[in-house]
Amino acid sequence: MRLFGYYDRAGLPAIGIRLADRVLTLPELDEDLSSLLVMDPDLTELATPARDLLAGGVPTVPVTQLVPAPAVPRPGKIVCIGLNYRDHVAEQRGEIPSRPLLFAKFANTVIADGAPIIRPAGTQALDLEAELGVVIGRDARRVRRKDAMRHVAGYVACNDVTARDWQGNKAALREGERGDGQWLRAKGSDTFLPMGPDFVTPDEVPDPHRLAIRSWRIPGSEPDDGREILMQDGTTADMIFDIPSLIEFVSAVITLEPGDIISTGTPAGVGVFRDPPVFLQPGDRVRVEVEGIGGVGNPIMDVAQAPQEV
Repeated sequence: MRLFGYYDRAGLPAIGIRLADRVLTLPELDEDLSSLLVMDPDLTELATPARDLLAGGVPTVPVTQLVPAPAVPRPGKIVCIGLNYRDHVAEQRGEIPSRPLLFAKFANTVIADGAPIIRPAGTQALDLEAELGVVIGRDARRVRRKDAMRHVAGYVACNDVTARDWQGNKAALREGERGDGQWLRAKGSDTFLPMGPDFVTPDEVPDPHRLAIRSWRIPGSEPDDGREILMQDGTTADMIFDIPSLIEFVSAVITLEPGDIISTGTPAGVGVFRDPPVFLQPGDRVRVEVEGIGGVGNPIMDVAQAPQEV
């Protein structure tokens, strides 16, 4: 099953059943995906009435008429994995890690397709990272690898936006600058996790470890204005630690709950390791896609141009 997150007429996140380029909206359903998974980890109670509605001729809505929302608008936990693709390790001349490298993002980072990524004051080194997000469907505590996939509700496409200078990457630092020494600001600032509206259940994904994963930058300034530039062109087959291994490792110390997300790492091609480095500028657009799952695209906006909230 494929679900589609959108904003209803009141501006609240809603979820529908995606059927190619149309969506079966469920106005009577006022729960977000995380709440649905708490009640029904396999979403069987959602699929059955959806089939009945379709059989009864209930009209569907074109995707283009809906305002996309993140598939999981407010995840309880977002556990991210660093250095989990062999080619990404190679591009920075690093060593293959002996165990998964974990860091966290919070729900404040999650934004929808089309919403602006805000470049905060103090950084000039925004970068993109296309990632496959794994959505947890049922509580996972000290789960063994062989049982891990039972806890996967589905998949989403994510962009792990990063301020490389705050992260402390040498290629991004100006003379005399130092990074934060940890990654909270660099990875956890507002708008730093664009998430696609599409949520795809495991029965639709024969092998999540054989998916193409790509990202593009669309410059907003001359001379490349409007031209898509392919940044990353990888495959989830290049993961160092596969999804069952990640669930086993994380759940050994962090209980995963319905709606939590594991963002599984990024392939080579990010801007900071190019020669010269390429960082995202206000006016640019970025897009990431995961084969069979979907994508998310967003403009870059400087904080000085962002709307002020009272």
